[in-house]
Amino acid sequence: MGNRSAADSGELLGAHGQGAGVPGAAAALVGGVLLIGAVLAGNSLVCASVASERALQTPTNYFIVSLAAADLLLALLVLPLFVYSEVQGGVWLLGPRLCDALMAMDVMLCTASIFNLCAISVDRFVAVAVPLRYNRQGRGGRQLLLIGATWLLSAAVAAPVVCGLNDVRDRDPAACRLEDRDYVVVSSVCSFFLPCPLMLLLYWATFRGLRRWEAARRAKLRGRRLSRAPAPGGAPGPPQARRRRRPKIPGRERKAMRVLPVVVGAFLVCWTPFFVVHITRALCPACAVPARLVSAVTWLGYVNSALNPVIYTAFNAEFRHAFRKALNACC
Repeated sequence: MGNRSAADSGELLGAHGQGAGVPGAAAALVGGVLLIGAVLAGNSLVCASVASERALQTPTNYFIVSLAAADLLLALLVLPLFVYSEVQGGVWLLGPRLCDALMAMDVMLCTASIFNLCAISVDRFVAVAVPLRYNRQGRGGRQLLLIGATWLLSAAVAAPVVCGLNDVRDRDPAACRLEDRDYVVVSSVCSFFLPCPLMLLLYWATFRGLRRWEAARRAKLRGRRLSRAPAPGGAPGPPQARRRRRPKIPGRERKAMRVLPVVVGAFLVCWTPFFVVHITRALCPACAVPARLVSAVTWLGYVNSALNPVIYTAFNAEFRHAFRKALNACC
């Protein structure tokens, strides 16, 4: 939900050439500090609100906390080094080992955000497609397993970077980037271009099923009202056969699901340009991609980490109430 520069995040650092100039360096520093502060404040508020408010402790919000955790780690482990490199005009001065750690964390956290959104889509699809079985199973257990799987898979995607993938001959120590173009393509496909269509398909099926479920519920309520109406002549209506109890999707869960398209839409708007630019650079080394464009799409991706708390505030009244309560307690 988060901004981890994923796949070829590396090609971003060191793409600017030598020297950003004093105005550019100052703008990068101020923008970076503001972005880091917004990501830390907003996502800490999300985690604290879900932890303290029982009304927010829903299966969907477990994933939202995992998404917020990815954004917090990004703000703590990736953004400071990214901003430092931007201030230096894209020149990397901190050595290859720290560069590899930065690239690995960037890839892992971006992948974790996408996989968390995919896990939400899987969980919501199951909740709507087979609600009876879903409601019978232990509450929270499935979500924790899915969250654990997303983080393990994300670590697996990033592992080659810390296992020596970047140790190539003639490596430029002043450029922090992913050195293997094949890895850029494969990791981009695994982290973005495959999970995103799958996620959108699952959300489409989920909301289609949810519309059918709500239509059936409204029809059932109309049927109950008609069955209770007196028959002609004042006689009570005929007794209804006892119906099987139908599985329910809690109203709170339905409300939580409605914010998800906005979260997913914001993620795609922020991160699609980044992945398109970087996979283009990997597949077409001769193509001239302006350094300013590389920097712009990377900043846009990172801005997404600060957006999710704003989205929850704008579109979810329970989050809005919890945020207001937390802020009043702090201030």
